[in-house]
Amino acid sequence: DPGAASSPKRRIWVTGKTEATIKNFSPHYRRQYAVAFCRHVQEELEQHRHSQSRFLKTRPAGEAGTVLYEAELLHFAEDLKKWKDRYVVIKNDYTVNCFETKEAYQKGASPKYHVLPAGGKVLTSEEDYNLLSDKHFPDPVGSSEEAAAAFVPLPKEFPVYLWQPFCRHSYYCFPEPGAQRRFSAVLGDCVRHSNHDFLKQTTYEVEAFLEAIQFFRQEKGHYGTWEMITGTEKEILSNLVMEELLPNLQTMILPKMKGKRNDRKRAWFGIVEETYGLVQQQVAEGLNTLKEECREFAKTLEGTIRSDMDQILNSKNFLAGKIKASVSEPAQKCCTENIQPFLASILEELMGPVSSGFTEVRTLFDKEVNEIIQDFQKTNDMTRLKENVDQLMTLPFNSVKMEPCYLKVNLLQELLQDLKSRFKVYHIDFVIQRTQNFMQELMENAVYTFEQLFSPSHQADSAKVATTIEKVKLRVLKQYDYDSSTIRKKIFQEALVQITLPTMQKTLASTCKPELQRYEQYIFADYTSVIQVENVYEEILHQTLLEEALKVINEAAVLRKHNLFEDNLNVPCESVSSLTELRTPVGSAQGTPAKAPAAPRAEGSDTESHGDETLVVTGKIVWEKDAEEGKSSDKEAGTSAGAAGDQASRREAVAVTDIGDKQESPSAGHTKQGAAEGKSALENVSECVVSTEGELKAQQKAMEEKVASGTDTAVKNSEASPKKELKVPEGAVEEEVTSGSQTVTEKVSEIKLTFPPESVADTEILASAEKKSNIENETMGKLSQNMKDKQMFCFLMFFFLLLLYLKRGKYGSRFLSPTLHFGVI
Repeated sequence: DPGAASSPKRRIWVTGKTEATIKNFSPHYRRQYAVAFCRHVQEELEQHRHSQSRFLKTRPAGEAGTVLYEAELLHFAEDLKKWKDRYVVIKNDYTVNCFETKEAYQKGASPKYHVLPAGGKVLTSEEDYNLLSDKHFPDPVGSSEEAAAAFVPLPKEFPVYLWQPFCRHSYYCFPEPGAQRRFSAVLGDCVRHSNHDFLKQTTYEVEAFLEAIQFFRQEKGHYGTWEMITGTEKEILSNLVMEELLPNLQTMILPKMKGKRNDRKRAWFGIVEETYGLVQQQVAEGLNTLKEECREFAKTLEGTIRSDMDQILNSKNFLAGKIKASVSEPAQKCCTENIQPFLASILEELMGPVSSGFTEVRTLFDKEVNEIIQDFQKTNDMTRLKENVDQLMTLPFNSVKMEPCYLKVNLLQELLQDLKSRFKVYHIDFVIQRTQNFMQELMENAVYTFEQLFSPSHQADSAKVATTIEKVKLRVLKQYDYDSSTIRKKIFQEALVQITLPTMQKTLASTCKPELQRYEQYIFADYTSVIQVENVYEEILHQTLLEEALKVINEAAVLRKHNLFEDNLNVPCESVSSLTELRTPVGSAQGTPAKAPAAPRAEGSDTESHGDETLVVTGKIVWEKDAEEGKSSDKEAGTSAGAAGDQASRREAVAVTDIGDKQESPSAGHTKQGAAEGKSALENVSECVVSTEGELKAQQKAMEEKVASGTDTAVKNSEASPKKELKVPEGAVEEEVTSGSQTVTEKVSEIKLTFPPESVADTEILASAEKKSNIENETMGKLSQNMKDKQMFCFLMFFFLLLLYLKRGKYGSRFLSPTLHFGVI
């Protein structure tokens, strides 16, 4: 009996059990490694971008070794069984290091204790700790002796407990509640990051490991998220081993333990910790060997994967079609009966606490910036302002200030009771902690964006500093709202699938899963290692639920519940351009890349033309000063073209005029306004009159004559590189189409289009309004002498009309004039 035998025999027993678990886990890991590696190569070849755009700038990773907390406090030394003064240091690797003294830390000595808090729980009351620790000490004696005796006597009034499932617990004590709250808040951050920082990695090795854990547990009848998936690969796999070892260990050892209850309890925790240490050591060795083996196998597959990617994808899609044909009906039935009716109510329960947490983060940022403004208005001290801005940058890591935001999300625990009965979900900590990490990340991006757009050292006029800070704050908050909506929808999507997927998996396990083996015949022999039937099956179930989850989320966004935005919202485009109007530091990278301009396409509106009337657009290209407000006049836009702030705005602003997308940019608004007011004549503008009743050759000839006589039309050399586009200077080109006895002329007074310069040379050319004017004058002089350019322009216009003619299919049809995109060269 290993329980009654000596420790060496128990060690042999633990080693044997660990080896058996690793051996059973290995086939799953090998299969998932090959699948994940193939997916990685596919994404590399296709250059997929899965991440959704964010409008706040992403804060770079902090410097390793940054200290988040350091203080001298009382720590219970388990080996000495007494309280000792220790100097505790927590850095941004989120481990807890206890040193003998502050001097020992400063001299670089090794810590006396080193705690990895993954999987832990932070408690601040002795009663809560005793309840949790007793739950994990199933005492067979069940005596009530020493019920009033403290497990660890407290020297001070305010304790902090760090409970961990398989490691020895840690105890700390403080003389006053402020110090207790600060340390417990920092310790809570450590637990969250230790639990999830590994899981958010997107490498194919991490994906392979997590999927292997999932399939290994499903093989044993366990579905859904496992609460012990916390920490690193070594810790997660060790938890898997301990999950199987612990029941046997309890049965063998606990009945034979003698002594007082607290002594038995302490001895049991010591045995669990010792066992866990042995398991971790063996798991680390086995996992390293397994990973090396898989890496070598992946190298042999890479050539085939890269050369046969199309065939692999076709084979997988064919297999998916076969599986879906038999699975979709029972899956849809399960979804309709057991899941779909409850999705909206679950989402409603999720949205409240999660959204209130993000709102609290927004309020905190707003409050902190307002305090900076008020302090500067009182002191007018630029040095102090810089210190306050530097202090703002540490706000995401100020655990005490961020804690009220995190506590809002903890209300999700109340949702757990309904989920237990309906979906057999027994913990929701994963959703809570992941949401809290997102909240901290968004605060990091907010303060970083603020710092990038505003710097006290660049403020020459102190009288305008408070106004500038307020302006930056409002624009950062605008982008925060959009990013908050994007992140929250992602959280809701993942949570809904995570909560409901186990129900579908269990329902179909007995009917559909046994049939999966027969589908292996549809996989080509060369691809059996990179295509797994079980993965394709799981993807089909996941996609079925994902579609249903997205429906209810989109419905909530349409109703603007909890300030959720629809995916096609156009507001953030304005925010991006307006942010850069203030200041974009040299060398700083915009967090969100500018959207690529839409390709030119025909655009029309039924409200702007009737019957056989022809829509005639007069295009006027102007420099855009402020894409967000869109209120500047043509004159203001022209005179501000050389300003440095506007150069930065042009670099990032994008105006997309596409009625088909049902989005209207500020420039499109001006276009419609100009069309409505197009009754007045344009000065200094040449006219090209084209008769739709004449022959096409006559149209071309008439057009050439009109264009040749024009004096205000400037055209860039169209023989340049394909990337360069025609540029029409400030002015207009009016097209008038006469059809039968009815002639309608409409004009558009202004089309504002801006494109980000493609190189530093672009910015230099547009450095000032004066240089721009000189370049245009020179270009116009050359073009007036160059007949070839004029002929090319006429040819392009003729070709354009010919295309429209062919598209409409008959003479006399109403032409839809597309919005012309002219690139700035």
